[in-house]
Amino acid sequence: MHMADALISPLVGGAMWAATAGLTVYSARKLKEKADDSMVPLMGVLGAFIFAAQMINFTIPGTGSSGHLGGGMILSILLGPYAAFLTMASVLTVQALFFADGGLLALGCNIFNLAFFPCFIAYPFIYRKVVGERPTRRRLVVGAVASSILALQMGAFGVVLETLFSGISELPFTTFLLLMLSIHLAIGVVEGLVTAAVVTFVCKARPEILEMAAVARPPATPALKNVLAGLLVVTVVTGGALSWFASANPDGLEWSMFHTSGKEALEVADQGPYALAARLQEKTAFLPDYGFRKGEEKEVPATSGEGDAAAEAGKGKAEEWPDVSAGKSLSGLVGAAMTLLLAGLIGLGLRRSQRKR
Repeated sequence: MHMADALISPLVGGAMWAATAGLTVYSARKLKEKADDSMVPLMGVLGAFIFAAQMINFTIPGTGSSGHLGGGMILSILLGPYAAFLTMASVLTVQALFFADGGLLALGCNIFNLAFFPCFIAYPFIYRKVVGERPTRRRLVVGAVASSILALQMGAFGVVLETLFSGISELPFTTFLLLMLSIHLAIGVVEGLVTAAVVTFVCKARPEILEMAAVARPPATPALKNVLAGLLVVTVVTGGALSWFASANPDGLEWSMFHTSGKEALEVADQGPYALAARLQEKTAFLPDYGFRKGEEKEVPATSGEGDAAAEAGKGKAEEWPDVSAGKSLSGLVGAAMTLLLAGLIGLGLRRSQRKR
């Protein structure tokens, strides 16, 4: 659900950048009030894990589409909403700047859609209400699934509204909305089950981590070290090898666009803010589309010539699966490391600022 610049106007993009900046400052201030040393490595490692997990698209049977883990609810449940928002913003920023995943002009939209809704709406008003003060395994599962589904539905609705308000594309509102909500309902179910599995595992193994997120109480250091080590191993395996097995089908947003307009991607204006954002992204994205540069071939995923492949459930790319690629493995490992560093530095900076006060 990473929006491209072609979907939004500079006005909407700028407004969402401003909204995201305000939420970032707010989250940083709130986190600084209760930050502890254990939060810093947890933010970094969980950010790296979500980066790697988002590289694995799973097929939605019978649709010709695919989806990937958003991760906002996992971060919110394990970190709390403020640290989760900053961590997800780190993931999406690394993806946009260094891997050309999502537009730079649309980065504010993407952070808002994938971080704001799970962290500040779904987590406090759905997950916490369902789980209550004395969580049971059943409540954890129901809360994780329900909040994940609804957070993704709100994010999909946000994409449609931002596109509508931009007024630069010819995507019929009603059709686009129905397709986005329906396909992301299916994706949300999978994400909800994955989120429930992660949360129940952590609750069984180290329930103090969930307490830390809920009441800002740091867990025991040895316990946290074991969890961090396990997450790092999963991250390396996921980003370095499991990413080869990602579905070649178009994701939910591309699928919805194709069935609305006949195109998976729209053309981007070659002037003004669009051209500036494109030039900047071209310079910073050293592994575009999670692979080595291939001259003009790197633009292939953005062309409309793949519409027929989308219509036939991605069969045109089937021969490329699994995509055993050194470039993809390097992207998974480097991206996870960069996210770990960025999210960790944010947490460390806030912790040091708190100490000075």
